[in-house]
Amino acid sequence: MKAAGDRVFYKDEKQVYRVSELERFAWLELGFGTRLSEGWPPEPAVRLRQIHSTICLCADDAAGFEGTGDALISNTPGRYLSVRTADCIPILMMDERCKAIAAVHAGWRGAADGIVARTVDALAARYSSRPEDLWVAIGPGICGRCYTVGAQVASRFQAWFPDRTDLDRTTTIDLAEANRRQLEAAGVPECRICMGAPCTSCHNAELEFYSHRRSGGKPGRMISAVGIRA
Repeated sequence: MKAAGDRVFYKDEKQVYRVSELERFAWLELGFGTRLSEGWPPEPAVRLRQIHSTICLCADDAAGFEGTGDALISNTPGRYLSVRTADCIPILMMDERCKAIAAVHAGWRGAADGIVARTVDALAARYSSRPEDLWVAIGPGICGRCYTVGAQVASRFQAWFPDRTDLDRTTTIDLAEANRRQLEAAGVPECRICMGAPCTSCHNAELEFYSHRRSGGKPGRMISAVGIRA
């Protein structure tokens, strides 16, 4: 089976990328913001002080600023979990059986250390989620052609790219693919992983994305969010 293809993502009139595969779930609100998005995400939104960790926090009893970490989970209606990115990979999850959700910020450190797998585990521990019931959307981030890293970073991905022989030197890493492989290893079916979102660095003709690499580290972040409609 194949992961959901690159026609899954589309941009709506508010300049938010949506996932057509997940629009069958009337209770779900999910989108990946751009620098042009207006009024996204809806409030109340839960936010994190992101530190490139594998810390996953439960946001069932919170609104506004939740704490320090890089992933949020909840099953509370009327609340939106959000992460901010500008080349890192935003990942949004939902459990169609338990109606639980998660938002993940996966930079290279989080990806190397398996933050998506830890979030799958957190959903299971808190809400009895099963990996086979999850849907996952991997949103806009820097692509594998654009993301050049040194040997110290590349070598951290050997477990996820065992056939590569160039991870001991400067090379490129596909963060979205690394996260996809981790999700599969955690038991999420490949056909439930939605991929194909635009690259924040090279797919930028209209400057719709902030890109840390392209801008030389200048500030600016997009907001990706997932919520359970009240």
